[in-house]
Amino acid sequence: MLSFVAIALEIPHDVDMPQSETTATQGVRARARAELVAEITRSARTQLAESGAAALSLRAVARDLGMASSAIYRYFPSRDALLTALIIESYNALGEACERAHDEADPTDLLGRWRSIAHAARSWATTNPHEYALIYGSPVPGYAAPDDTIDPATRIPVLLLRLLEDVAASGVAVPEIGTPVSTSLSAQVDSMREQIGGEIDDALLLTGVGAWTLLFGLLNFELFGQFVNTFDDAAEMFAFQVDAAADRLGLVAP
Repeated sequence: MLSFVAIALEIPHDVDMPQSETTATQGVRARARAELVAEITRSARTQLAESGAAALSLRAVARDLGMASSAIYRYFPSRDALLTALIIESYNALGEACERAHDEADPTDLLGRWRSIAHAARSWATTNPHEYALIYGSPVPGYAAPDDTIDPATRIPVLLLRLLEDVAASGVAVPEIGTPVSTSLSAQVDSMREQIGGEIDDALLLTGVGAWTLLFGLLNFELFGQFVNTFDDAAEMFAFQVDAAADRLGLVAP
């Protein structure tokens, strides 16, 4: 495939050609570029699995693909640019998996929708542990995520907020929070509510945030070895905690 890419990219840009041929040539270049970018990110994911994100190297990717190291910079100008592409891919893949599972559930089944989101997240994470570690593991030293990563990263929180809005609209009784909400925390909840819209009260919103962080805390413990020799059947532990969080949210089957 790389030879095809090389040939496609060698077509001169300043040669006069009929419009139809120009369009065809542009299509070839676009396909060739997309294929090469996919090969670069595939090689980079292999590096993630073998050495971790901190050791990611454009030169190593170039060697793996048989490219000159200077050529790869036409596609990713820096290690951080490649890292950002991998992070966006991972967030989007996880988000798509959870959205698909959620959308397949009965819209009236609040408990089923929550379970679908949670178990889809675990299924993706355990199938793609290195990609999960990239987005929910330790920060990569020296790397600062750009704004491009924000929308992909919020796909699951937005999905959970949709669920909370439907919980609020359904009128189910959400257990009260026993601990008083401080003035500063209440102000933060107000700010969050303004950003997302909807009428979600403090108790439900804070309980929902707790459920969201619990979900990924459980996955971190499982994937990073914190349950070894304690809860080795992590799937059963995960299912129990997901349903316990559902109880706190007042989620019920139809």
